[in-house]
Amino acid sequence: MASDVERIGRRPLRSIFFGGGTPSLMLPETVAILIEDARRFFDVTDDLEITLEANPTSVERGKLGGFRSAGVNRISLGIQSLDESALRFLGREHSAAQAVAALETARALFPRLSFDLIYARPGQTLTGWETELHRALDLASDHLSLYQLTIEQGTKFEALYRQGRFILPEDDDAALLYKKTAEIAALHGLQNYEISNYARPGSESRHNLTYWRYQDYIGIGPGAHGRLTLDSTLHATRRHRAPEIWAERVEQHGSGSTEETPLSAEERGREALLMGLRLREGIALDWFEQRTGRKMETCVNPHILEAALEENYLTLSETRLIATDEGRVRLEALLSALVM
Repeated sequence: MASDVERIGRRPLRSIFFGGGTPSLMLPETVAILIEDARRFFDVTDDLEITLEANPTSVERGKLGGFRSAGVNRISLGIQSLDESALRFLGREHSAAQAVAALETARALFPRLSFDLIYARPGQTLTGWETELHRALDLASDHLSLYQLTIEQGTKFEALYRQGRFILPEDDDAALLYKKTAEIAALHGLQNYEISNYARPGSESRHNLTYWRYQDYIGIGPGAHGRLTLDSTLHATRRHRAPEIWAERVEQHGSGSTEETPLSAEERGREALLMGLRLREGIALDWFEQRTGRKMETCVNPHILEAALEENYLTLSETRLIATDEGRVRLEALLSALVM
């Protein structure tokens, strides 16, 4: 970390995120040392958000108190479902009872708590999801991540899906589940500030907002990506994925970095659109031009933009481009056609 600070300077530090893989396997003492180093090397804001991802197994639940003592003030639990059969399908190691116990423990320890659920699962009904979601929101603190199940290329799920071992809900059914999700969350005081993330006002994930608002962030650990402005140029950075090689490079060179690529104006425009339109607040056009060096209109297909505005999938004012509720339902398809 020290070698990175030498290059980028003492910048304001608003958030720290221990995520990817299973950071909760670390000792709380290790987490405390890393937080102490970050506080020493950067200019920490008064409201520094420190998030750590953990799973609701009994082993990891037993360490939550240690993480709180280490300085973590926001925990994110990988629950994924409160249904036993769904947990087995998703390959999770914990039970629904363990999930509930972990949530109750975390609520007592941390001022801020988030957890995730996956919906649009095989065989899932609207009534079943409503029941599960109401139960989850009764257990929630201030933030939920609610993801629609998707099939990623090269995964076990893709192979099973191609073999016809399970069937996903039709697009119309998935859209209905998405709309019902937002409706039920709103009843509990949580708004979808991002397409898959719901929070009480003021409890949005500051760290993830950095990504979606296309601001600078530094990735430190194995496989971590970053976006850093260096000498007035935005760079995409990446650390070596293999922990052993990453550690070896840190020992030898002070950093596990493997790539540091300047991004062109076209690349910056594309990334800013893909990230920013996920947000309910949309994209501030003056920030977009300042960050990318291009006007928004030059980064999109003008015919698709016009059609999307006519269909009320997007709204465009003098200051912002925003995806509407109807636009967010079909955002993936919209972005693939809109963004050049």
